Amino acid sequence: MAEVPSQARVVIIGGGVIGCSVAYHLTKLGWKDVVLLERKQLTSGTTWHAAGLIAQLRATKNMTKLAKYSQELYGNLEEETGVATGFKRCGSITVALTDERREEIFRQAAMARAFGVDVEEISPEEVLKRYEHLNIDGVKGAVYLDKDGQGDPGNIALALAKGARQRGAKVIERTAVAAIAKEGRRVTGVDWQQGDETGHIKADMIVNCGGMWGHEVGRMAGTNVPLHACEHFYIVTEAIPGLTQLPVLRVPDECAYYKEDAGKMLLGAFEPNAKPWAMNGIPKDFEFDQLPEDFDHFEPILEAAVERMPMLAEAGIHTFFNGPESFTPDDAYHLGLAPEMDNVWVAAGFNSIGIQSAGGAGMALSQWMDEGEKPFDLGDVDISRMQPFQGNKTYLFERSKETLGLLYADHFPYRQKATARGIRRTPFHHHMIERGAVMGEIAGWERANWFAREGQKPEYEYSWKRQNFFDNVREEHMAVRQNVGLYDMSSFGKIRVEGRDAEAYLNYIGGGDYSVPVGKIVYTQFLNRRGGIEADVTVTRLAEHAYLVVTPAATRLSDETWMRRNQRDFDVVITDVTSGEGVLAVMGPRSRELLQAVSPNDFTNDVNPFGTAQEIEIGMGLARVHRVTYVGELGWEIYVSADQAGHVFETLAEAGQNFDMRLCGMHMMDSCRIEKGFRHFGHDITSEDHVLEAGLGFAVKTSKPDFIGREAVLDKKEAGLDMRMLQFKLTDPEPLLYHNEPVLRDGEIVGYLTSGSYGHHLGGAMGLGYVPCKGEKPADILASTYEIDVMGTRVKAEASLKPMYDPSSERVKV
Repeated sequence: MAEVPSQARVVIIGGGVIGCSVAYHLTKLGWKDVVLLERKQLTSGTTWHAAGLIAQLRATKNMTKLAKYSQELYGNLEEETGVATGFKRCGSITVALTDERREEIFRQAAMARAFGVDVEEISPEEVLKRYEHLNIDGVKGAVYLDKDGQGDPGNIALALAKGARQRGAKVIERTAVAAIAKEGRRVTGVDWQQGDETGHIKADMIVNCGGMWGHEVGRMAGTNVPLHACEHFYIVTEAIPGLTQLPVLRVPDECAYYKEDAGKMLLGAFEPNAKPWAMNGIPKDFEFDQLPEDFDHFEPILEAAVERMPMLAEAGIHTFFNGPESFTPDDAYHLGLAPEMDNVWVAAGFNSIGIQSAGGAGMALSQWMDEGEKPFDLGDVDISRMQPFQGNKTYLFERSKETLGLLYADHFPYRQKATARGIRRTPFHHHMIERGAVMGEIAGWERANWFAREGQKPEYEYSWKRQNFFDNVREEHMAVRQNVGLYDMSSFGKIRVEGRDAEAYLNYIGGGDYSVPVGKIVYTQFLNRRGGIEADVTVTRLAEHAYLVVTPAATRLSDETWMRRNQRDFDVVITDVTSGEGVLAVMGPRSRELLQAVSPNDFTNDVNPFGTAQEIEIGMGLARVHRVTYVGELGWEIYVSADQAGHVFETLAEAGQNFDMRLCGMHMMDSCRIEKGFRHFGHDITSEDHVLEAGLGFAVKTSKPDFIGREAVLDKKEAGLDMRMLQFKLTDPEPLLYHNEPVLRDGEIVGYLTSGSYGHHLGGAMGLGYVPCKGEKPADILASTYEIDVMGTRVKAEASLKPMYDPSSERVKV
């Protein structure tokens, strides 16, 4: 058995392709004392049986950046290490069998160009030229990426391991981690076991690369790593005479993918209803194991495949394979520093795309570990996006039935998960359902996204065109613009900061000035040291030593974690109070009249100007109103304790009948905010977007002596902006925008839309996006002509640096 050191800078737990990649990249950065422990043999969990498909294009720019890095890395690994990786750039084809799928893949192709990925839209006849074995009946179109490829998963992992060893890492097999020692928020080491021999390694940090064991390893480390194994099926044919190298083929409408390998065909499936595995734990002796065959489950996929590729009917089946893969609740992998601990890192849950993701994920995590900050925005996969309840095994079992199939499902805009729903409900949940709410889900919260009319089926009918709720949202939007609307904002995170140093602490972590009177609300950003935006929040001073920080629902945990990690020696207590209060937003020109009808308090500008909060009576209860808006209208957010929330809603609903008040959903809020040019965190503003380039310099007060990111803001002011965020509106009212559509300036692609929606008041689809502007004045930027690429068609767009709706914000301050 290999000798295990007594201490290490980092212990990597798990010897699949991810663990090997992290070890490789850490040693490439010069790290010493890197130890990787694998319970059995390298690759023996899921890596060894992966299909080895390597694609470049992912759903966002940075995920695409990581995937592109992987295929570039694998192309050079063999030369570096001498281990054959089997990597071939054979290209890939994705075909569409429906008009909806054709629009999806053609929109993806447009997005690919904005991300710098070579892509070609091709006709069914061109598909046949590249894939002569395919039956193209029903094929509507396809996309071809020439640099996509395939590789040998096991050997890619072994090559990464060898590269790590060559630079001094210790990669030790047959050594299981039996326990993880902890002190407070830090691990101090791991207990290991080699057969009958045991020992302990002191460690500065650990990385959980446990794959489908990641959930269990996470629990040992005191962290939440939500993932669950599912059965994943594929067949390999006997050798087919004359079969030569072919592009990887995906037919998502038939849940199938194909690859040629050594003269044989592999057919794999991502079926809509998956089979979760190992609910009661993975067998301790699991190593290079297969799961029992289930031909009945796979048969519908095979029948369709034989029709699609007739040569399969003549080819014998050499292997029917069933092996486990791990899936996460949202189909994105887990990467980063675990929220619960300060030196536990995670790289796990790769949702059957581990080979194509491993190189980039290992690179990004290693840089994060080395520098102490994310190298670029990783919000899509940051482990801190996961909520504590999502580690619940029953929840994971139910959700994983769906997430495997979502890889090849239609990725319609606004598509909601169907499984494991109804877990987090606001105090107004049943009130909303009774009145026709159609619910969406984010971070487990059920939220009214839109309201069905009487007689209308209260459910989504998905499409890439105008969906069945388009007119409903338009009516909600116009109610807020012209009259008054009410919607539930209870899911937004609420973090209370209290203590002697509350003011000084917030002035250190935030860009705004929090030395304000009690009742004042400050819109602000928390910045990193590069001036990027870590959080976009509002901060209300509730008392001399108490503030309320309101965050987006999806980022509440990551924002709270960031606040705690920057607490230093400040004497403050940070408490999540999200579920303690319900929040109703009353927005629109008649919102003041409605509130005056249910409350004896004064809502005039003299008493309650924009940006202030006050305690009020409402109905027979008590509440606190914050005069702010995310929709660009006069309005208030009403914070009411959960026990009185139902009464307050009923009071407002009854009084609202006299005002023709309309219940509204989150889709309305998004369409209104995009008309007003308000940024959305995670899309328009992220940790790599400089606050000045995002157009939010007004919220940063550099007159303060010391706050995180101050120097980066001052440096950018002096150097000038490289990018500016513009607001766009299509001149043609028909096309729809979602996000990631390419932005063309004077005929050249210069960026992409970070978010998109429909501006019902302004009468066209709208979006936000960054445009390069180095050395240019605002007038120069606006003098250009702009177009947006919508599924390959260039559509003219108006561009503005100021909000197109109410640029002087007169409506919110009346």
